[in-house]
Amino acid sequence: MMTNRESETTMTAPFAPVLTRAAEAETTSDPSSVMTLLADSDHTGGRLTSYRSTFAEGAVGAPAHLHTQASELFLVIDGSLQVLVGEEITVLDAGDFLVVPPHTPHAFAAAPGRTADVLFVFTPGAGRFDYLRLLGRVMRGEADPQEIKDSAQRFDNHYVDSPVWREALATRG
Repeated sequence: MMTNRESETTMTAPFAPVLTRAAEAETTSDPSSVMTLLADSDHTGGRLTSYRSTFAEGAVGAPAHLHTQASELFLVIDGSLQVLVGEEITVLDAGDFLVVPPHTPHAFAAAPGRTADVLFVFTPGAGRFDYLRLLGRVMRGEADPQEIKDSAQRFDNHYVDSPVWREALATRG
């Protein structure tokens, strides 16, 4: 966890403009999604991390989790994203924007029968690209799932149980 002094230093660190060309962006994938890595915290003075995910039809994105430091922003570019926020499930359609504050359980998946193309932004940033790379390796069977659990503090990604989300996933078919 960052102290106030570390947070002030990280959040005020100067940084150069960040331009990520689509043709040159690093991607990582799992069997049902492709993540395009756009800007990580080490390039933005700690202010944000951003990536774009495209989800296959009905693909499950992330289980219920929360962040203790970061707010997570979702902008649906195309398709529809089913989202848990707290205990409520809603569907975001193209053009919809959502901000989930710290300490709020949330989860997401492409809406049933739909694909989704989503821009994600975390602020402040938390070096999430290494987490996304690890997640891809685990989903492809190249790394042990325990590595994700062991990285919770490092990446500010804390999994929680959500009966509401489990039920929603079970009814997807």
